[in-house]
Amino acid sequence: MQVILNRMSEYQIYTLPNGIRIAHKRVQNTKIVHCGIMFDIGSRDELPHQAGLAHFWEHMAFKGTKKRKSYHIINSLESVGGELNAYTTKEKICFYASVLDEYFVRAIDLLSDIAFQSTFPEKQLELERGVILEEMSMYLDSPEDAIQDEFDSIIFPKHAMGVNILGTTESVKGFKREDFQRFIAENLDTERTVLSIVGNISFEKAVKVVERFLKDVPVVKTGRKRSAPNEYVPQNIRVKKDNNQAQVAIGSPSFSLSDSKRLPFFALVNLLGGPGMNSRFNLSLREKYGLVYQIEASLVSYSDTGLFSILFGTDHDNLNKAFKLVWKELNALKNKKLGSLQLKTLKDQLKGQLAMAEESKQGYMLMMAKSILDLGYVEPLQEIFSDIDRISAEGLQDLAMEAFNADYLSTLVYN
Repeated sequence: MQVILNRMSEYQIYTLPNGIRIAHKRVQNTKIVHCGIMFDIGSRDELPHQAGLAHFWEHMAFKGTKKRKSYHIINSLESVGGELNAYTTKEKICFYASVLDEYFVRAIDLLSDIAFQSTFPEKQLELERGVILEEMSMYLDSPEDAIQDEFDSIIFPKHAMGVNILGTTESVKGFKREDFQRFIAENLDTERTVLSIVGNISFEKAVKVVERFLKDVPVVKTGRKRSAPNEYVPQNIRVKKDNNQAQVAIGSPSFSLSDSKRLPFFALVNLLGGPGMNSRFNLSLREKYGLVYQIEASLVSYSDTGLFSILFGTDHDNLNKAFKLVWKELNALKNKKLGSLQLKTLKDQLKGQLAMAEESKQGYMLMMAKSILDLGYVEPLQEIFSDIDRISAEGLQDLAMEAFNADYLSTLVYN
Protein backbone atom coordinates (compact mmCIF):
# COMPACT_ATOMS: atom_id res chain seq x y z
CA MET A 1 0.00 0.00 0.00
CA GLN A 2 1.48 3.31 -1.08
CA VAL A 3 0.63 5.91 1.53
CA ILE A 4 1.37 9.61 1.65
CA LEU A 5 1.85 11.08 5.10
CA ASN A 6 1.59 14.81 5.67
CA ARG A 7 4.44 16.72 7.26
CA MET A 8 2.99 16.42 10.76
CA SER A 9 1.45 12.93 10.22
CA GLU A 10 -1.95 14.30 11.19
CA TYR A 11 -3.60 12.63 8.25
CA GLN A 12 -2.87 10.01 5.60
CA ILE A 13 -3.70 9.82 1.91
CA TYR A 14 -4.10 6.76 -0.26
CA THR A 15 -4.78 6.99 -4.00
CA LEU A 16 -6.88 4.32 -5.69
CA PRO A 17 -5.82 3.13 -9.17
CA ASN A 18 -8.66 5.20 -10.67
CA GLY A 19 -7.25 8.40 -9.13
CA ILE A 20 -9.75 8.87 -6.31
CA ARG A 21 -7.93 9.88 -3.13
CA ILE A 22 -8.78 8.65 0.35
CA ALA A 23 -7.92 11.20 3.05
CA HIS A 24 -7.97 9.82 6.59
CA LYS A 25 -7.46 11.13 10.09
CA ARG A 26 -7.84 8.84 13.09
CA VAL A 27 -9.33 10.40 16.20
CA GLN A 28 -9.42 8.44 19.45
CA ASN A 29 -12.14 8.53 22.11
CA THR A 30 -15.11 8.94 19.77
CA LYS A 31 -17.84 6.57 18.62
CA ILE A 32 -18.77 8.74 15.64
CA VAL A 33 -17.15 8.60 12.22
CA HIS A 34 -17.56 11.42 9.70
CA CYS A 35 -17.04 10.72 6.01
CA GLY A 36 -17.74 12.50 2.77
CA ILE A 37 -17.15 12.37 -0.98
CA MET A 38 -16.19 15.74 -2.44
CA PHE A 39 -16.01 16.57 -6.14
CA ASP A 40 -14.09 19.52 -7.54
CA ILE A 41 -17.25 20.53 -9.39
CA GLY A 42 -19.47 23.50 -8.65
CA SER A 43 -21.84 26.02 -10.12
CA ARG A 44 -18.97 27.88 -11.80
CA ASP A 45 -18.52 24.88 -14.10
CA GLU A 46 -21.99 25.29 -15.60
CA LEU A 47 -22.60 26.70 -19.05
CA PRO A 48 -25.23 29.46 -19.26
CA HIS A 49 -28.05 27.04 -20.11
CA GLN A 50 -26.98 24.78 -17.21
CA ALA A 51 -27.40 27.37 -14.44
CA GLY A 52 -28.46 25.55 -11.28
CA LEU A 53 -27.65 22.07 -12.60
CA ALA A 54 -24.91 21.28 -10.06
CA HIS A 55 -27.21 22.10 -7.16
CA PHE A 56 -30.07 20.15 -8.76
CA TRP A 57 -27.72 17.14 -9.11
CA GLU A 58 -26.96 17.38 -5.38
CA HIS A 59 -30.70 17.10 -4.68
CA MET A 60 -31.32 14.31 -7.21
CA ALA A 61 -28.51 12.13 -5.87
CA PHE A 62 -30.84 11.25 -2.97
CA LYS A 63 -33.74 10.32 -5.23
CA GLY A 64 -32.70 6.96 -6.56
CA THR A 65 -29.72 4.83 -7.64
CA LYS A 66 -29.28 1.58 -9.51
CA LYS A 67 -29.90 -0.38 -6.29
CA ARG A 68 -31.78 2.02 -3.96
CA LYS A 69 -35.02 3.95 -4.08
CA SER A 70 -35.39 7.36 -2.43
CA TYR A 71 -36.95 5.91 0.74
CA HIS A 72 -34.07 3.47 1.24
CA ILE A 73 -31.49 6.25 0.81
CA ILE A 74 -33.22 8.47 3.37
CA ASN A 75 -33.79 5.61 5.84
CA SER A 76 -30.43 3.87 5.58
CA LEU A 77 -28.53 6.03 8.07
CA GLU A 78 -31.38 7.86 9.77
CA SER A 79 -32.70 4.54 11.09
CA VAL A 80 -29.48 4.01 13.08
CA GLY A 81 -29.23 7.60 14.35
CA GLY A 82 -26.90 8.79 11.62
CA GLU A 83 -27.05 11.86 9.40
CA LEU A 84 -26.79 12.16 5.64
CA ASN A 85 -26.38 15.52 3.94
CA ALA A 86 -24.92 17.37 0.97
CA TYR A 87 -24.08 20.86 -0.27
CA THR A 88 -23.10 22.71 -3.43
CA THR A 89 -20.82 25.75 -3.66
CA LYS A 90 -19.31 27.69 -6.54
CA GLU A 91 -16.50 25.14 -6.79
CA LYS A 92 -17.49 21.97 -4.89
CA ILE A 93 -20.22 19.34 -4.51
CA CYS A 94 -20.06 17.19 -1.40
CA PHE A 95 -22.10 14.24 -0.08
CA TYR A 96 -21.33 13.42 3.54
CA ALA A 97 -22.48 11.39 6.53
CA SER A 98 -21.95 10.99 10.27
CA VAL A 99 -22.69 7.64 11.95
CA LEU A 100 -21.73 5.39 14.82
CA ASP A 101 -18.47 3.72 13.80
CA GLU A 102 -20.15 0.30 13.72
CA TYR A 103 -22.11 1.55 10.68
CA PHE A 104 -19.06 2.90 8.86
CA VAL A 105 -19.32 0.33 6.06
CA ARG A 106 -22.99 1.18 5.54
CA ALA A 107 -22.13 4.89 5.28
CA ILE A 108 -19.40 4.35 2.68
CA ASP A 109 -21.67 2.02 0.71
CA LEU A 110 -24.44 4.63 0.65
CA LEU A 111 -22.19 7.60 -0.16
CA SER A 112 -20.51 5.71 -3.00
CA ASP A 113 -23.89 4.73 -4.37
CA ILE A 114 -25.47 8.20 -4.42
CA ALA A 115 -22.28 9.86 -5.67
CA PHE A 116 -21.61 7.53 -8.61
CA GLN A 117 -24.77 5.50 -9.32
CA SER A 118 -27.63 8.02 -9.33
CA THR A 119 -30.27 7.28 -11.97
CA PHE A 120 -32.20 10.58 -11.88
CA PRO A 121 -35.66 8.97 -12.07
CA GLU A 122 -38.13 11.09 -14.05
CA LYS A 123 -40.91 11.02 -11.46
CA GLN A 124 -38.56 12.14 -8.69
CA LEU A 125 -37.07 14.77 -10.98
CA GLU A 126 -40.46 16.45 -11.38
CA LEU A 127 -41.09 16.38 -7.63
CA GLU A 128 -37.68 17.81 -6.79
CA ARG A 129 -38.03 20.50 -9.42
CA GLY A 130 -40.94 21.85 -7.38
CA VAL A 131 -38.89 21.69 -4.18
CA ILE A 132 -36.05 23.71 -5.73
CA LEU A 133 -38.43 26.31 -7.15
CA GLU A 134 -39.82 26.72 -3.63
CA GLU A 135 -36.26 27.06 -2.31
CA MET A 136 -35.66 29.81 -4.85
CA SER A 137 -38.83 31.61 -3.79
CA MET A 138 -37.75 31.41 -0.16
CA TYR A 139 -34.44 33.08 -0.97
CA LEU A 140 -36.09 35.78 -3.05
CA ASP A 141 -38.43 36.53 -0.14
CA SER A 142 -35.40 37.03 2.12
CA PRO A 143 -33.71 40.33 1.16
CA GLU A 144 -30.58 39.59 3.19
CA ASP A 145 -30.07 36.44 1.10
CA ALA A 146 -31.18 37.93 -2.21
CA ILE A 147 -28.74 40.83 -1.97
CA GLN A 148 -25.80 38.47 -1.58
CA ASP A 149 -26.71 36.63 -4.77
CA GLU A 150 -27.24 39.83 -6.75
CA PHE A 151 -23.98 41.25 -5.39
CA ASP A 152 -22.12 38.23 -6.80
CA SER A 153 -23.36 39.18 -10.27
CA ILE A 154 -21.88 42.66 -9.81
CA ILE A 155 -18.49 41.40 -8.64
CA PHE A 156 -18.27 38.62 -11.26
CA PRO A 157 -20.17 39.97 -14.29
CA LYS A 158 -20.66 37.80 -17.37
CA HIS A 159 -19.19 34.80 -15.53
CA ALA A 160 -20.66 31.69 -13.91
CA MET A 161 -19.18 32.82 -10.57
CA GLY A 162 -21.77 35.60 -10.60
CA VAL A 163 -24.76 33.32 -11.22
CA ASN A 164 -26.99 32.16 -8.37
CA ILE A 165 -26.08 28.60 -7.35
CA LEU A 166 -29.80 27.73 -7.48
CA GLY A 167 -29.99 28.81 -11.12
CA THR A 168 -32.96 30.57 -12.68
CA THR A 169 -36.63 29.64 -12.77
CA GLU A 170 -36.35 29.11 -16.52
CA SER A 171 -33.28 26.86 -16.32
CA VAL A 172 -34.60 24.76 -13.43
CA LYS A 173 -37.91 24.20 -15.22
CA GLY A 174 -36.12 22.93 -18.31
CA PHE A 175 -33.69 20.30 -16.95
CA LYS A 176 -34.10 16.71 -18.14
CA ARG A 177 -32.49 13.45 -17.05
CA GLU A 178 -29.89 13.55 -19.82
CA ASP A 179 -28.79 17.05 -18.75
CA PHE A 180 -27.51 15.65 -15.44
CA GLN A 181 -25.76 12.76 -17.14
CA ARG A 182 -24.09 15.09 -19.64
CA PHE A 183 -22.98 17.56 -16.94
CA ILE A 184 -21.41 14.77 -14.88
CA ALA A 185 -19.68 13.30 -17.92
CA GLU A 186 -18.27 16.71 -18.82
CA ASN A 187 -17.03 17.60 -15.34
CA LEU A 188 -16.40 14.57 -13.11
CA ASP A 189 -12.70 13.76 -12.86
CA THR A 190 -11.65 10.89 -10.60
CA GLU A 191 -8.32 12.59 -9.92
CA ARG A 192 -10.30 15.60 -8.66
CA THR A 193 -12.34 13.51 -6.21
CA VAL A 194 -11.59 12.95 -2.51
CA LEU A 195 -13.24 10.66 0.02
CA SER A 196 -12.48 12.09 3.45
CA ILE A 197 -12.77 10.19 6.76
CA VAL A 198 -12.36 11.35 10.38
CA GLY A 199 -13.07 9.02 13.30
CA ASN A 200 -11.76 6.12 15.35
CA ILE A 201 -11.29 3.91 12.29
CA SER A 202 -7.87 2.53 11.40
CA PHE A 203 -6.34 3.67 8.14
CA GLU A 204 -6.05 0.07 6.94
CA LYS A 205 -9.75 -0.58 7.53
CA ALA A 206 -10.72 2.72 5.90
CA VAL A 207 -8.77 1.91 2.73
CA LYS A 208 -10.10 -1.67 2.60
CA VAL A 209 -13.72 -0.53 2.91
CA VAL A 210 -13.42 2.30 0.40
CA GLU A 211 -11.63 0.07 -2.12
CA ARG A 212 -14.52 -2.38 -1.88
CA PHE A 213 -17.01 0.21 -3.04
CA LEU A 214 -14.96 2.54 -5.27
CA LYS A 215 -12.32 0.38 -6.95
CA ASP A 216 -14.61 -0.33 -9.91
CA VAL A 217 -15.34 3.34 -10.63
CA PRO A 218 -13.76 3.87 -14.06
CA VAL A 219 -10.91 6.31 -14.56
CA VAL A 220 -12.25 9.63 -15.85
CA LYS A 221 -10.06 12.60 -16.83
CA THR A 222 -11.82 15.63 -18.21
CA GLY A 223 -8.88 17.97 -18.69
CA ARG A 224 -11.24 20.80 -17.79
CA LYS A 225 -9.74 24.27 -17.50
CA ARG A 226 -11.60 26.92 -15.53
CA SER A 227 -11.60 30.49 -16.80
CA ALA A 228 -11.01 33.19 -14.19
CA PRO A 229 -13.38 36.17 -13.87
CA ASN A 230 -11.70 39.27 -15.28
CA GLU A 231 -14.30 41.86 -16.27
CA TYR A 232 -14.92 43.59 -12.94
CA VAL A 233 -15.89 47.26 -13.06
CA PRO A 234 -16.86 48.97 -9.77
CA GLN A 235 -20.54 49.90 -9.56
CA ASN A 236 -22.80 51.71 -7.16
CA ILE A 237 -26.36 50.49 -7.53
CA ARG A 238 -29.53 51.31 -5.59
CA VAL A 239 -32.64 49.19 -6.02
CA LYS A 240 -36.03 50.24 -4.75
CA LYS A 241 -37.48 47.54 -2.49
CA ASP A 242 -40.54 47.50 -0.29
CA ASN A 243 -38.66 46.15 2.74
CA ASN A 244 -38.76 47.17 6.38
CA GLN A 245 -34.98 47.62 6.33
CA ALA A 246 -32.43 48.87 3.87
CA GLN A 247 -30.01 46.09 2.93
CA VAL A 248 -26.42 46.92 1.99
CA ALA A 249 -23.57 45.03 0.33
CA ILE A 250 -20.12 46.59 -0.15
CA GLY A 251 -17.13 44.78 -1.61
CA SER A 252 -14.88 43.75 -4.46
CA PRO A 253 -12.96 40.84 -5.98
CA SER A 254 -10.21 39.74 -3.64
CA PHE A 255 -7.39 37.28 -2.98
CA SER A 256 -7.43 33.65 -4.13
CA LEU A 257 -6.54 30.62 -2.01
CA SER A 258 -2.94 30.59 -3.22
CA ASP A 259 -2.29 34.34 -2.84
CA SER A 260 0.25 35.19 -0.13
CA LYS A 261 -1.91 38.17 0.87
CA ARG A 262 -4.95 36.01 1.64
CA LEU A 263 -4.17 35.18 5.29
CA PRO A 264 -3.18 38.70 6.41
CA PHE A 265 -6.20 40.14 4.61
CA PHE A 266 -8.42 37.52 6.25
CA ALA A 267 -7.06 38.73 9.60
CA LEU A 268 -7.86 42.32 8.65
CA VAL A 269 -11.40 41.41 7.61
CA ASN A 270 -11.83 39.43 10.82
CA LEU A 271 -10.86 42.53 12.81
CA LEU A 272 -13.46 44.59 10.94
CA GLY A 273 -16.46 42.29 10.96
CA GLY A 274 -15.61 38.74 11.93
CA PRO A 275 -17.66 36.51 14.24
CA GLY A 276 -16.38 38.11 17.43
CA MET A 277 -18.69 40.55 19.21
CA ASN A 278 -15.64 42.79 19.57
CA SER A 279 -15.29 43.39 15.83
CA ARG A 280 -14.88 47.06 14.97
CA PHE A 281 -18.07 47.20 12.93
CA ASN A 282 -20.10 45.55 15.70
CA LEU A 283 -18.71 47.79 18.44
CA SER A 284 -19.46 50.90 16.41
CA LEU A 285 -22.68 50.31 14.47
CA ARG A 286 -24.42 48.03 16.96
CA GLU A 287 -23.02 48.54 20.44
CA LYS A 288 -22.32 52.29 20.31
CA TYR A 289 -25.03 53.58 17.96
CA GLY A 290 -27.64 50.81 17.80
CA LEU A 291 -28.01 51.08 14.01
CA VAL A 292 -27.84 47.38 13.11
CA TYR A 293 -28.73 44.01 14.54
CA GLN A 294 -25.94 42.33 12.62
CA ILE A 295 -23.07 43.46 10.43
CA GLU A 296 -20.41 41.20 9.00
CA ALA A 297 -17.33 41.41 6.85
CA SER A 298 -16.04 38.31 5.11
CA LEU A 299 -13.43 37.02 2.71
CA VAL A 300 -14.31 33.98 0.59
CA SER A 301 -11.32 32.71 -1.37
CA TYR A 302 -11.61 30.50 -4.44
CA SER A 303 -9.03 28.75 -6.61
CA ASP A 304 -8.37 31.79 -8.81
CA THR A 305 -10.18 34.74 -7.21
CA GLY A 306 -11.92 35.82 -4.03
CA LEU A 307 -14.76 37.94 -2.73
CA PHE A 308 -14.50 40.57 0.00
CA SER A 309 -17.87 41.77 1.25
CA ILE A 310 -19.52 43.81 4.00
CA LEU A 311 -23.20 43.07 4.63
CA PHE A 312 -25.72 44.73 6.94
CA GLY A 313 -29.30 45.85 7.27
CA THR A 314 -30.49 49.08 8.90
CA ASP A 315 -33.51 51.33 9.14
CA HIS A 316 -33.98 53.43 6.01
CA ASP A 317 -33.58 56.64 8.01
CA ASN A 318 -30.22 55.45 9.39
CA LEU A 319 -28.70 54.41 6.09
CA ASN A 320 -26.44 57.42 5.51
CA LYS A 321 -25.19 57.40 9.09
CA ALA A 322 -24.39 53.68 8.86
CA PHE A 323 -22.46 54.23 5.63
CA LYS A 324 -20.38 56.97 7.26
CA LEU A 325 -19.52 54.74 10.20
CA VAL A 326 -18.48 51.88 7.93
CA TRP A 327 -16.17 54.19 6.01
CA LYS A 328 -14.84 55.65 9.24
CA GLU A 329 -13.63 52.18 10.25
CA LEU A 330 -12.19 51.40 6.82
CA ASN A 331 -10.32 54.70 6.71
CA ALA A 332 -9.01 54.22 10.24
CA LEU A 333 -7.20 51.06 9.14
CA LYS A 334 -5.83 52.88 6.08
CA ASN A 335 -4.63 55.95 7.96
CA LYS A 336 -3.14 54.44 11.11
CA LYS A 337 -1.33 51.16 11.62
CA LEU A 338 -2.25 48.92 14.53
CA GLY A 339 -0.38 49.28 17.79
CA SER A 340 1.59 46.33 19.16
CA LEU A 341 -1.12 45.36 21.65
CA GLN A 342 -3.88 45.64 19.02
CA LEU A 343 -1.84 43.46 16.66
CA LYS A 344 -1.22 40.81 19.32
CA THR A 345 -4.90 40.74 20.25
CA LEU A 346 -5.87 40.32 16.60
CA LYS A 347 -3.46 37.41 16.18
CA ASP A 348 -4.53 35.68 19.40
CA GLN A 349 -8.20 35.97 18.53
CA LEU A 350 -7.68 34.57 15.03
CA LYS A 351 -5.63 31.65 16.35
CA GLY A 352 -8.31 30.84 18.90
CA GLN A 353 -11.08 30.92 16.30
CA LEU A 354 -9.14 28.63 13.95
CA ALA A 355 -8.28 26.19 16.74
CA MET A 356 -11.91 25.96 17.85
CA ALA A 357 -13.05 25.42 14.26
CA GLU A 358 -10.65 22.48 13.98
CA GLU A 359 -12.21 20.91 17.09
CA SER A 360 -15.28 20.08 14.98
CA LYS A 361 -14.52 16.60 13.62
CA GLN A 362 -17.13 16.91 10.89
CA GLY A 363 -15.80 20.35 9.99
CA TYR A 364 -12.25 18.98 9.82
CA MET A 365 -13.38 16.13 7.56
CA LEU A 366 -14.92 18.60 5.11
CA MET A 367 -11.99 21.02 5.34
CA MET A 368 -9.49 18.20 4.74
CA ALA A 369 -11.21 17.16 1.50
CA LYS A 370 -11.49 20.73 0.24
CA SER A 371 -7.90 21.61 1.11
CA ILE A 372 -6.53 18.52 -0.64
CA LEU A 373 -8.53 19.35 -3.78
CA ASP A 374 -7.54 23.02 -3.74
CA LEU A 375 -3.95 22.91 -2.48
CA GLY A 376 -2.90 19.28 -2.52
CA TYR A 377 -2.35 19.17 1.25
CA VAL A 378 -3.76 20.25 4.61
CA GLU A 379 -1.61 22.83 6.32
CA PRO A 380 -1.04 21.94 9.99
CA LEU A 381 -2.55 24.37 12.45
CA GLN A 382 0.84 25.17 13.95
CA GLU A 383 2.14 26.26 10.54
CA ILE A 384 -0.87 28.52 10.11
CA PHE A 385 -0.11 29.98 13.54
CA SER A 386 3.46 30.65 12.38
CA ASP A 387 2.12 32.45 9.30
CA ILE A 388 -0.16 34.52 11.54
CA ASP A 389 2.80 35.43 13.76
CA ARG A 390 4.60 36.85 10.72
CA ILE A 391 1.80 39.32 9.96
CA SER A 392 3.01 42.89 10.53
CA ALA A 393 1.15 46.10 11.30
CA GLU A 394 2.80 47.73 8.30
CA GLY A 395 1.65 44.91 6.03
CA LEU A 396 -1.94 45.21 7.29
CA GLN A 397 -1.95 48.94 6.68
CA ASP A 398 -0.66 48.42 3.14
CA LEU A 399 -3.43 45.88 2.52
CA ALA A 400 -6.04 48.29 3.87
CA MET A 401 -4.78 50.98 1.50
CA GLU A 402 -5.00 48.53 -1.40
CA ALA A 403 -8.34 46.87 -0.65
CA PHE A 404 -10.38 49.68 0.92
CA ASN A 405 -10.01 52.07 -2.00
CA ALA A 406 -13.42 53.73 -2.50
CA ASP A 407 -12.88 53.80 -6.27
CA TYR A 408 -12.44 50.00 -6.35
CA LEU A 409 -15.30 48.92 -4.09
CA SER A 410 -18.82 48.27 -5.38
CA THR A 411 -22.02 49.00 -3.48
CA LEU A 412 -25.47 47.48 -3.79
CA VAL A 413 -28.32 48.92 -1.72
CA TYR A 414 -31.90 47.70 -1.39
CA ASN A 415 -33.75 50.80 -0.15
